[in-house]
Amino acid sequence: MKVAVVGATGLVGTVMLEVLEERNFPVTELIPVASERSVGKKITYKGEQFSVVGLSTAIEMKPDVALFSAGGNTSLEWAPKFAEAGITVIDNSSAWRMDPTKKLVVPEINAKALSADDKIIANPNCSTIQLVMALGPLHDKYKIKRTIISTYQSITGTGVKAVQQLENEYAGEKGEMAYPYPIHRNAIPHCDVFQENGYTKEEMKLVNETQKILDDRTIAVTATAIRIPVVGGHSESVNLEFAHEFDENDVRKILNETPGVTVQDNPDTNTYPMPIYAEGKNDVFVGRIRRDHSRENALNMWIVADNLRKGAATNAVQIGEYLVENELIG
Repeated sequence: MKVAVVGATGLVGTVMLEVLEERNFPVTELIPVASERSVGKKITYKGEQFSVVGLSTAIEMKPDVALFSAGGNTSLEWAPKFAEAGITVIDNSSAWRMDPTKKLVVPEINAKALSADDKIIANPNCSTIQLVMALGPLHDKYKIKRTIISTYQSITGTGVKAVQQLENEYAGEKGEMAYPYPIHRNAIPHCDVFQENGYTKEEMKLVNETQKILDDRTIAVTATAIRIPVVGGHSESVNLEFAHEFDENDVRKILNETPGVTVQDNPDTNTYPMPIYAEGKNDVFVGRIRRDHSRENALNMWIVADNLRKGAATNAVQIGEYLVENELIG
């Protein structure tokens, strides 16, 4: 299978290549794709070197599937061109997520909605993916009426520039700033750009994408997104209000039985999810599961995942795996 990785030299693109290799995706020919300034650079995959090509060249090479992680503008312009050439695009940007004609997919939750006709498939936002991995099976059982989310997000969600800013601040050096304020020893309640309603774009992604993936616009969702000086992954404090009564042990059992979810929840041994241990792993980790006694049928939990893995690259590759296994591509 010919596989193109668009944005192969970026943070997420690099992890996509790692995940493709680790999961032994059936790559017969790799096509690393990046901007014109990166054309000709070498990418190593499974011990072999591949030359980076431009977008037009990639289309001419006729890959079966293209994993896009090169920003929304690139996706808006080029994903349709790839699709017109018969190439299935799995897009990691926000460009197509809320397009009513495009599927927004977390494989464990809603991959069954996919068909061979889906030529542009949207990969959800990183913070949304880990959220719905826990919410999906609980919504099926108890029906979620409302959820309140506070995120504590890794600087890697911003990109290489933010990682460099933190490293400069650690070292006491001046350099280019990804954020309007220092991030070292700080928490910035500002992820993405502010909207007219006072929420950031990141916060509204959590609202809109959650409802779309769970296919239920009646779920009330509100969010606050915070950037913290962490590299390993995103953390989320989540409060759920269900339509039906629940048992905490049943909640743990449901989550334990959900593929891709690991429950870490034992206060006696100080066992709970943390980004330092989630880094480099593909699972979503859930803990601090406890009843909210201030509301009827309400629950609190803490959700952590590597935002470059399940929050981006791994989810995209898993979509590709589903397409292959169900003979929707290739």
